[in-house]
Amino acid sequence: MTEEVNTTGWDAIEEEVTKLYGEQEPKHYGTAIPYMLGGQDPLDGLSAYKAESPFPHWHIVTFGFSELYEKESENPDYSGYGFELTFRVARSKDEEEPPAWALNLLQNMGRYVFNSGNIFASGDYLDANGPICLGADTQLTALAFIPDPELDTLHTPNGRVEFLQMVGITEDELEAMKTWNTRGLLEAGKAELPGYITDLSRNTILQVPAVQESVQVGIDRDGSSTGFLYVDQLAWEPGKNGLFSKQPSVLILGAKQAGTVGMLLRGRLLKGKDLILMSNEIRVTLELASTTGIEIDEHNVHLKIDEAVVNELMHKLLPKEGEIQLSSYKNLKLQVVKTYIKDQDGNVVSTIG
Repeated sequence: MTEEVNTTGWDAIEEEVTKLYGEQEPKHYGTAIPYMLGGQDPLDGLSAYKAESPFPHWHIVTFGFSELYEKESENPDYSGYGFELTFRVARSKDEEEPPAWALNLLQNMGRYVFNSGNIFASGDYLDANGPICLGADTQLTALAFIPDPELDTLHTPNGRVEFLQMVGITEDELEAMKTWNTRGLLEAGKAELPGYITDLSRNTILQVPAVQESVQVGIDRDGSSTGFLYVDQLAWEPGKNGLFSKQPSVLILGAKQAGTVGMLLRGRLLKGKDLILMSNEIRVTLELASTTGIEIDEHNVHLKIDEAVVNELMHKLLPKEGEIQLSSYKNLKLQVVKTYIKDQDGNVVSTIG
């Protein structure tokens, strides 16, 4: 006699989606070998439903970020990571199977979360450093995460589960999200992105004057919600007192992030908000202060900079290799180095700077 498997978490997801699609039988893609036993796919399953509104698309739902079976985690409030992902992808008239790239992308999101422990929340974004569909001629090179507008948060015996919808976005839309915020940008462009459906063929919504204006007004009003930025190319060289001269401290940044940091200074420091840059080796905090100075504590660097330094950095920090001397603060200079964008195999596909 076999013991019956507890599928409480799985059943709760299916029940919620059934409210939306009734008796429609989804295209389901299960995992033959569990990830914990050496399988390649971390998610136990993906179900794709045909949706017609606001235009034909696939509505793909994941099974595996939450606890589908027995409760295993110690946190009683959340089931597993506390979310499942959904992805709405444009569907052609005669299409009977969801695109393989979309299914692979969701499994890649699973690998990212399972391997790093980093979780997604509403308002987050992720730079894919290339097309979200490998090899495709598309402007969509990043992803944003918002609550799925049609699936309610679940309260299961294993804890809370929120449905987060992934949205494919362009590079300039990503920069606008960083300098303002994700929800604001998507709300401003909702007429251009009905249902926030990902369509590989679309152009940036920032080419629409009304969207551009809304974003600019939002940045001026709210500043930026990006208080923390992971920067893989980040280093610090402390200044040195020589016999006849003093060498300034050097902040080293990758070209890809340099331009972003320059834009964020306006929406963070000039709004009275700190900006934290973080790499695996060092943490750099930038704070607006009346007097410029540097405080160092092991792997933490605290840069207190006045408005004159902020304004100079805003104009000089660009995605271009080179050395930046500051006329407003002689004890600090910045070194911008090239950023090499690599594919999944480690090959350099483009260079910034």
